[in-house]
Amino acid sequence: MPISDYPQIMLAHGGGGKLMHDLIEKVFVPAFENPLLGERHDGAVFNVGNARLAFTTDSYVVKPLFFPGGDIGTLAVNGTVNDLAMCGARPLYLSAGFILEEGLETEKLWQIVQSMKLSAADAGVSLVTGDTKVVDRGKGDEIFINTAGVGVIDHDLSIGPKQVREGDAVILSGDIGRHGIAIMAAREGLEFETAIESDCAPLTAVVHALIDGGVDIHCMRDLTRGGLASALVEITESCGRQINIEESKIGVREDVRGACEILGFDPLYLANEGRFVLFVPESEVDRSLEIMSLNGQGAEPARIGTVSAEAEGVILKSIIGANRIVDMFSGEQLPRIC
Repeated sequence: MPISDYPQIMLAHGGGGKLMHDLIEKVFVPAFENPLLGERHDGAVFNVGNARLAFTTDSYVVKPLFFPGGDIGTLAVNGTVNDLAMCGARPLYLSAGFILEEGLETEKLWQIVQSMKLSAADAGVSLVTGDTKVVDRGKGDEIFINTAGVGVIDHDLSIGPKQVREGDAVILSGDIGRHGIAIMAAREGLEFETAIESDCAPLTAVVHALIDGGVDIHCMRDLTRGGLASALVEITESCGRQINIEESKIGVREDVRGACEILGFDPLYLANEGRFVLFVPESEVDRSLEIMSLNGQGAEPARIGTVSAEAEGVILKSIIGANRIVDMFSGEQLPRIC
């Protein structure tokens, strides 16, 4: 990344789009390159003795701290747990680092900590270590949280973007876009006819129902920053195959669609915190959909596409039947979304 192009970091570098992708690939990856990092997955998978483990880390800077359907504490736990689940791991332990701004109301911190406690209990994980730092007033935007998680992999599946194969079906676990719109409404004081709540939730139950059900999972990816579009682009770049999806099969609630039309957003790029895409062989589609319907907390899964042998890329068949290339945005429609 030529320094002359971006002499300073911008908000867009953290938005899950092309600029963030370039920052990672041209700054961090060359500095820390190793086989585990090279997998480009939601976490690292490795062996320690006879145990197969997954390890991940994430940081949360969402604004506002509280929003319909959750808060920064809920996000911190569920986001880390979900990254471990996408590796096929059963999450066990979390760490949490709190960066607090001088002047933060103790009541707010208490509410956030209680949210983390409840979310950890729901996900079946324990927070076992942590750290606290305080920065000067005006230097930290109230609170930032960093988390890391460890989980155990107790099956023989190899799950990751490089395992995607020609002919694989692409399954979406539920409707998209609610988290992004919920954050936007809370941030800007917008009101809609119906309340739009974030989809923030742990994905462990549905993922391990699939694994325990014997489904031959090739890849999973949760849809956070950059939404469905960015997740699929990242996967196609890793596997080198074309992903074809149909717009008519992608679930978007009417209130979310209406909000997107008013605000000029594309739901394909909106962040989610309780949705994922699943890649499985064609023979596993019906069984996968059945298991996901029974364990998805009311979400309605749908088969939205297929992987083909053509060169990498994501092709969307629109509702009117035209094809268009799906690419990453430069940054993010909504910064500070998680």
